[in-house]
Amino acid sequence: MRLRLTPREDSYYDLFADSANNLVTASRLLVEIISDGSDREALAEKMRACEHAGDERTHAILNRLNESFITPFDREDIYKLASNLDDVMDFMEAAADLIVLYQIDHLPKEVVRQVEVLERAAELTAEAMPRLRSLNNLNEYWIEINRLENQADQVYRRLLAKLFSGEYDALTVLKMKEVIDQLESAADAFEHVANTVESIAVKES
Repeated sequence: MRLRLTPREDSYYDLFADSANNLVTASRLLVEIISDGSDREALAEKMRACEHAGDERTHAILNRLNESFITPFDREDIYKLASNLDDVMDFMEAAADLIVLYQIDHLPKEVVRQVEVLERAAELTAEAMPRLRSLNNLNEYWIEINRLENQADQVYRRLLAKLFSGEYDALTVLKMKEVIDQLESAADAFEHVANTVESIAVKES
């Protein structure tokens, strides 16, 4: 395997930015999918295309990592950041797929709030990735992501209480719980991305 002796930093930064922008697209597809009257199967197909594009970017980052002798920051952090971004995409795609597979016609209104939190987290993450070059003005990003994740936790707990209130039959509860679990995992994964960015900033400061 041929190793590069000089870093190609821009390629890493561009790939991270692309991955984050792809999450914005995915989060907006989720907004459409949970809307009443949407063509969920067509939207889920677009989500699968997003997931595939995300995988390609993750593989490109990891391949670059294997080929580079010098990297812009710790190899372990590059790997972790790429994996965390990929995890977010996987959880969002899984939620969309389950909604379609389980043919869930009406979701509790709290699910809308869950997805709104994910959309905002995706936007903040996409805004933050280009700032990895300088590592400036990132503290507000990870603070806000942490706040959003706390909101997501609160919404998730309210959803669980609603699901187990007796309003729904047992099979519907099982189906919807799988969906909201995936959305909650996506919120957690966004926080993992922010924590990794914070770790990188601390190490490089």
